[in-house]
Amino acid sequence: MPGESPLNMMREPQRGLRRPAGRSMRRRRGLAPWSIAALAVMGVVALALIWVWLWYYAAQTADRTLAGWVEREAAAGRVYSCGTQAIGGFPFSIEVRCDSVGAALNKLDPPYSLKAKGVAVAAEIYQPTRLLGEVMGPLVLAAQTGDAPQLRADWSRAQWRVRGLPPDPQSLAITLERPHLDRLTHAGGSDAARLFNANHADLQARVIGGSPRSDPVIETIVHLKGAAAPQLHALTAEATDADLDVVIRGLKDLRPKPLAEHFREMQAAGGGIDIKYLRIAQPDATIVGTGKLGLTAQGKLDGLIRVAVVGIEAIVPRLGVDRLIGRGVNRITGVAGTSEQGLSALDRLVPGLSGAVREGANASIIDNLKKMGERTEIDNKPAIILPLRITEGAVYLGMIPLGDVPPLF
Repeated sequence: MPGESPLNMMREPQRGLRRPAGRSMRRRRGLAPWSIAALAVMGVVALALIWVWLWYYAAQTADRTLAGWVEREAAAGRVYSCGTQAIGGFPFSIEVRCDSVGAALNKLDPPYSLKAKGVAVAAEIYQPTRLLGEVMGPLVLAAQTGDAPQLRADWSRAQWRVRGLPPDPQSLAITLERPHLDRLTHAGGSDAARLFNANHADLQARVIGGSPRSDPVIETIVHLKGAAAPQLHALTAEATDADLDVVIRGLKDLRPKPLAEHFREMQAAGGGIDIKYLRIAQPDATIVGTGKLGLTAQGKLDGLIRVAVVGIEAIVPRLGVDRLIGRGVNRITGVAGTSEQGLSALDRLVPGLSGAVREGANASIIDNLKKMGERTEIDNKPAIILPLRITEGAVYLGMIPLGDVPPLF
């Protein structure tokens, strides 16, 4: 070509790039920012609506569950009332609070009423059939005849948990922090006698066999920390730590009915109480044991618990041997009176004789128990194994009578 360089003319002509047929080299476009934001907002709104629906559905389920438990209690003669009620807890739980709560215990003779400051019940949205409750004290028990309050219980915290659909509970747990129970002699509580107190108390019960409607087997675990019952027995007057694990067999069902009827059905079915583990610890003594208890046709406990005892020297003086001595003195002298009067008669004969008799009797009993028991160890401390027998409701540690358990039906 005219005017073209010879070198250029000698080069092989370059072929242009050809685009594949049917394909476009158009630039791909992404979603616009406003479209992404709109989709995100729509997703959040949809999730929120679903969550609200789930909350209301769970709230209705929890409300029906709570109403079912109230109906179950009413069938057992425990009718509850509420002064003011509020529902909340959105979005993660369902909470019902009742202030000025009361209960009528109509099946007791005479009937009693309970009053508490308030009760709060909550259910998680994921488990609306698992109810968690808290009771605000004090709780006052009084006869419905209008008499002055007789018992008052209070605590720093009281919680309970129940699982299952009414009327069939699967498990129950109660936890008390610093509980105490007092007997009131006046309405204002000016004269109150302490019946029980503890630093901590909890109870757990669950169905481990059968079902609540047919032949349930129940395991119950009790734990007490720093517990004392000054008016029950000299052994329970000091601060005590206790652990108890028992299995109850022979119940027909868990329908609401008086306890006496449950125990009567247990006896008829040949059931009883298996004590898997028992431990009672005080500063100067420890008792560990296992055993089995049954019921006689008259509703009295009957069975044997093998206990290993550390500190038998501290336990025997608190078993009430002096009462037995006093009653024996009364029988010998033919004078009717209390055991204290019998011991006073010894002191009138020889001053200080009652104390010497007590010490001599306690020493003799301790020596006999040590000879009778099998030697073992608890927590690297020397202990002796003794039989704790319950015969027709009468309780004996070895040959020492401890008292009587009233019939259960």
